Amino acid sequence: MRVRWGLWALAALVGIGAGIGLIVFRSSSPTRAASSGPPIDGPAATWAAGVRPAPAFRLVDQNGQPVSLAGQRGRPVLVTFIDPLCRNLCPIEAQRLDTAVRSLPAAMRPAILAVSVNVYGNARANLVQDVSHWRLVPEWRWAVGSAPQLGRVWKSYGIGVSVATKTIAGVTVHNITHTEAAYLVDGSGDERALFVWPFTAADVEHSLRQLAAARS
Repeated sequence: MRVRWGLWALAALVGIGAGIGLIVFRSSSPTRAASSGPPIDGPAATWAAGVRPAPAFRLVDQNGQPVSLAGQRGRPVLVTFIDPLCRNLCPIEAQRLDTAVRSLPAAMRPAILAVSVNVYGNARANLVQDVSHWRLVPEWRWAVGSAPQLGRVWKSYGIGVSVATKTIAGVTVHNITHTEAAYLVDGSGDERALFVWPFTAADVEHSLRQLAAARS
């Protein structure tokens, strides 16, 4: 049985739907814990091939096209969890994943599936704006859906999402707190590494290169 464990990190709430900081994820063999301090040296946890099949999901991307983990079979995938309305840590994480992917030869580049953690921010205009403003690589695809659909994905990956709703001057504000994490999934659909905030682009790049070397 997979063991679930968690650690609260520093929460930073900036703007509407922009809170990030809850670290709650599953791990059969956790090797490091997340913190709000200096970047972690390497993945928080790693697993051998065949040990942890990544939970399947099927959602839609920023263009309304189906997007699924199974659809990426045969190539590595970075599955991350991002708030489209966040203007705090999420853009930084996105850019670090982006930098890691850009550093690799085209044949080694993984897909990035960014599962939304903010059901209030999934309008196509928000998703397309982020792709443009964050200058994301073509390998980046958003993965959005209904609240129940997204909730099942968050749960299956051990991602904690908390929503605090309040009304200010007649305007409803949703502050989102969520796990800042990314999984590296290999071409066979197995989880191979977990990165929790803070992590560096170099951490991710190194793991991707190791995965490619193991396949060659």
